[in-house]
Amino acid sequence: MSQPASKATQETLLFENLPYEVDGGIASRASIGLIVLATDYTIEHEWRQVFAALDGVALYQSRIHNDNLITPESLRAMGPRIIECARVITPDTPVDVIAYGCTSASMALGEEQVFANIRQAKPDAICTTPITAAFAAFDAFKARRIGVLTPYPADVNRIVADYIAARGFHVPVFGSFNADRDTVVARITPQSIEQGVREIIKHGEVDAIFVSCTSVRLMHDCAELEKQLGIPLTSSNHAMAWHALRLAGIDDTLGQFGSLYDLPLPTEPGNK
Repeated sequence: MSQPASKATQETLLFENLPYEVDGGIASRASIGLIVLATDYTIEHEWRQVFAALDGVALYQSRIHNDNLITPESLRAMGPRIIECARVITPDTPVDVIAYGCTSASMALGEEQVFANIRQAKPDAICTTPITAAFAAFDAFKARRIGVLTPYPADVNRIVADYIAARGFHVPVFGSFNADRDTVVARITPQSIEQGVREIIKHGEVDAIFVSCTSVRLMHDCAELEKQLGIPLTSSNHAMAWHALRLAGIDDTLGQFGSLYDLPLPTEPGNK
């Protein structure tokens, strides 16, 4: 036998259409979308460190299916999937900037193809990729000789080296851990990254160092390592977070993340 309703329930008063006000929400200054690889364990963690230091700048993430094994073919296969991943970032609402979080795929596909796929879903968004951001960072540093460190296998490294050279930058030294799986790359220790950077500097005269791959961890240690080495330093996540903020009109200086975060966009930004 069911119990009778309590006295409190019987006496509930219902108030509807209460007055309210709206503000700019958490994106009162800018909204930034980020497409993250399904196998990436790092980029969201690193970007949150930066965005936590900013009020009114919202970060919205979407994950894209990719293969754990890194090959030119698996990288190019992501191209068509970018469209739907961009579409589900705040549907029916504009986003200021959308960043595609794969360095090697951005080069294997080409930046323009990545941008075109994003804009099929978000036609008004400004777009960036890790390599687009890296080129903008090199220009902001006024660096032409770039030391490159990657975790990639040899066939992907060739794509990276050729792509950077085609943009007019010289790569005197190129180092790699030659890992072929993101699950391994995400666990490469910061100490190993530091050792790799030091090895590159030891073997060539460079203006700046670029650590490629969004699975690599550098954000937390970048500023301190720059001080020790006396040379500008950036990575895929580091450069792209800075670039996305600057493209969105966020000019706050955040030197705690490295010298790049005290710089404005170069006169001719890398974004198309």
